[in-house]
Amino acid sequence: MFETLFLIFVGLYFIQSVIFMIGTSKKFSRISEPNFPTVSVIVAARNEEANILRCLVSLDRQIYPVGKLEIIIVDDHSDDSTGKIIDEFIAGKDRFKKIVTSKQIGHLKGKTNALANAIEISKGEVILTTDADCEASPAWVYTTASYYEKDVGIVNGFTTQEGNNSFGGMQALDFIYLLIVASGTINFGYPISCIGNNMSYRKQAYLDVGGYENLPFSVTEDSQLLNTINKLKKYKIIYPLDVKARVNSMPCKDFKELYRQKKRWAIGGIDVPIRGFFVMASGFVSNLFTLLSPLFFSPVWLYLVVFKLTTDFFVLYPVHKVLGLTKNMKYFFVFEIYYIIYVLILPFTLIKSRKVIWKDRKL
Repeated sequence: MFETLFLIFVGLYFIQSVIFMIGTSKKFSRISEPNFPTVSVIVAARNEEANILRCLVSLDRQIYPVGKLEIIIVDDHSDDSTGKIIDEFIAGKDRFKKIVTSKQIGHLKGKTNALANAIEISKGEVILTTDADCEASPAWVYTTASYYEKDVGIVNGFTTQEGNNSFGGMQALDFIYLLIVASGTINFGYPISCIGNNMSYRKQAYLDVGGYENLPFSVTEDSQLLNTINKLKKYKIIYPLDVKARVNSMPCKDFKELYRQKKRWAIGGIDVPIRGFFVMASGFVSNLFTLLSPLFFSPVWLYLVVFKLTTDFFVLYPVHKVLGLTKNMKYFFVFEIYYIIYVLILPFTLIKSRKVIWKDRKL
């Protein structure tokens, strides 16, 4: 009985993985440089003195037509030297503008309120967001903007994390795996989620849904906005696999920070469309059977475990190859252990509390 159920769920997991891969590999047409939209890059920063300079340097290196790019850095009431670092770096740089979160817009809190403040004063046709701990490739803005044909409302991009050891490496693989799911579902026209550290959208699409202040509160404001714009059925939403649009972010420093990140994502995941729950359930059950399989002394379970691991490897490897990240595949088995554990534990952490801590703020 166990083997039969395991076979069924691993089979479903395999089919689902193939669908994700087909969606992720989809190609999209692009526009020529004379037709590029004006762009506003927005970064919300709070207490990021250790990271912000790296981010600013990468934004300063962006290649884009003169007069069509502005970069807005929001100092969200930092109480460290973040604001000073920003001021010193952007001095004399016309593309940059710094603001301090000046007002609360509607019910918005924390990062979402900071973003809304910046969007309110932005001049670009397209809003492009990343985080203060991120480093964008020099062609990030250029490449992302090139996908904005007239009917496109949202363009998402891939983010990885620095994988300099097993702890960072397992997070890096997990990040890419989750974004393969996001890309695959979006490119088939059934969005589930995305991530705001490499996200862009037409400002008009944002205004069409009434901005963040018109959306229900969510700790994952990026996915909330994605799915709300999708409901308009007015814009095309795409998630290209393009190394030139890649962003690098920093991994969580310790398990406490990692737990808080995963919990925030899990709470935000409660608001995803119903199809998202089927994806999560498939992963949960498949990993549960993988964990329990050694209890059943039969060669069949071993074959099924190997098949499941092989499926994960061949989902991850081609994408890592395109993104120039194959060196991170050496952390594959560490990732699998981490993936199994957190997928099984995380749902139960929501029973105790749904409070989220972000940058020392409780949301």
